[in-house]
Amino acid sequence: MEASAVSLAGSRSSVRAQTLAAPWPIFSVLFASACVIIGVMWDISWHTTIGRDTFWTPAHMAIYLGGIVAGLACGWLALHTTFAGTPEERAQGVRFWRFFTAPLGAWVCIWGTFAMLTSAPFDDWWHNAYGLDVKILSPPHTVLALGIGAIQLGALLMTLARQNRAVEEGAARARYDRLYAVAAGLIFLNSTIMTSEFAYRVLMHSPRFYEVTCGVFTFYLVTLARAARLRWPTTTIAAVYTGVVIAMVWILPLFPAESRLGPIYQPVTHMVPPDFPLLVIAPAVVMDLIFQRYGERFGGWRLAALLGAAFFVVFLAVQWNFAEFLNSPYSQNWVFATNNYFYGLPKNTYMYRHLFRPSPPMLPWRWLIPLALAIVAARLGLAVGGWFRRVQR
Repeated sequence: MEASAVSLAGSRSSVRAQTLAAPWPIFSVLFASACVIIGVMWDISWHTTIGRDTFWTPAHMAIYLGGIVAGLACGWLALHTTFAGTPEERAQGVRFWRFFTAPLGAWVCIWGTFAMLTSAPFDDWWHNAYGLDVKILSPPHTVLALGIGAIQLGALLMTLARQNRAVEEGAARARYDRLYAVAAGLIFLNSTIMTSEFAYRVLMHSPRFYEVTCGVFTFYLVTLARAARLRWPTTTIAAVYTGVVIAMVWILPLFPAESRLGPIYQPVTHMVPPDFPLLVIAPAVVMDLIFQRYGERFGGWRLAALLGAAFFVVFLAVQWNFAEFLNSPYSQNWVFATNNYFYGLPKNTYMYRHLFRPSPPMLPWRWLIPLALAIVAARLGLAVGGWFRRVQR
């Protein structure tokens, strides 16, 4: 009886130790996730400020630094778990080639590193052969984006597995809850960058803008919040996105720069910042209130209808009116930075003149499309988020 009690106490002590000790590979992949996404924002600013002068820009180095850090950290984790891991550590991993063992997120990060390193020479050749990209997602950029997404997803899965295995209450469990929220916020930030071509302020009075944002952002927010354990997960995820973008808006213009590629229509004297963040934090707060009140009572389409409608109605109300402000002279300052003109932007464009691009008549039925997209996206998000809640490896 005493031996059994000692064994049980030892087991609980082992679990508590594993819960309290956040392994350094988790912090490494979180650093990598932040590094690649900040590098992407920096790179976009570099292209809109200076143009593409060389592959070896600081922004590119930041992106690939994140990829290398994630690959090395997860490669070490795979070797350590395979050859020196405890039985518990190997049981919490996924086998690859029937021999190597590591957490699922580590394998996803390793794949992302290989994809990123593969895209580097391809991207350099593409620019030397064809010049500038017409679109953000050129073939080499698509490979790079997949690699970046894999690293961010891997970081999310590693923190998610640790969060889901954390059985202790208090500081230990809260630590993993916060680490997961950071990883989720960085993934959501990536989704906003990938859809940025549909989210310029001159488009914010068109149905297409709300169709894209309701379909994409609702899915990400609901998926990531469903798997979280924080009381305000959606708000926290939106706050991470908002904080990082605002920091880039305010920091980048502090560095002097000038354009080196023509044609030059706008005089640029400093790094061009990104657009001010979208006000997704407003619908995020309402979605959290719905999760708190109905998250356990409702399920399926009923909960999805509430979440999707909340995102659509609140986001439409705040962003539509905020867009009016962004297109006014009052926003042309260092806080909102709506005078962040690309050096090649002609002066006869809607963006430079701060005018909304004309769109078809705003018929009432047209607004049913983004509403329906938001509800369907929320339903898919609940399903994927439910699977995330069961991730243990």
